[in-house]
Amino acid sequence: MRVGLGYDIHRLVKGRKLFLGGVEIPYEKGLLGYSDGDVILHALSDALLGAIGKGDIGEHFPNNDPKYKDIASREILNFVFKLVLAKRFIIRNLDITLIAEHPEISKYKEKMKKNIGGILRISRDNINIKATTHEGIGSIGKGEAMAAWAVVLLDK
Repeated sequence: MRVGLGYDIHRLVKGRKLFLGGVEIPYEKGLLGYSDGDVILHALSDALLGAIGKGDIGEHFPNNDPKYKDIASREILNFVFKLVLAKRFIIRNLDITLIAEHPEISKYKEKMKKNIGGILRISRDNINIKATTHEGIGSIGKGEAMAAWAVVLLDK
């Protein structure tokens, strides 16, 4: 068995769409990034890469390569999943925590689970997504950024 841990943070800015867990969420700001900035899928991708010992998404999708500009994070996760399969691992479960002051994501969690489960070919029962705030502290607490943590368990 292998465990992987992933973390990602992006600044919130006006003029961008907000994507979380592969779901476009109506909000006044979006996440700034070389890709679509989806902190949930980035943290999850890094957790999977860590579990299989294949570095991080920055190594596979460098932010100075024009071909990855504005890439959908779903494509990143799909690429990483192929690496997991190539190493002959299966995903047992994953646990994700979004850290953000706004927006409320409870009504989007099931759609996020459906997206993630579809890409990773696992049951939604093996995917947990939760959210917390930063209680007004720091850049996340001031609504200037969002972050996510992800933990995965893989098995041969």
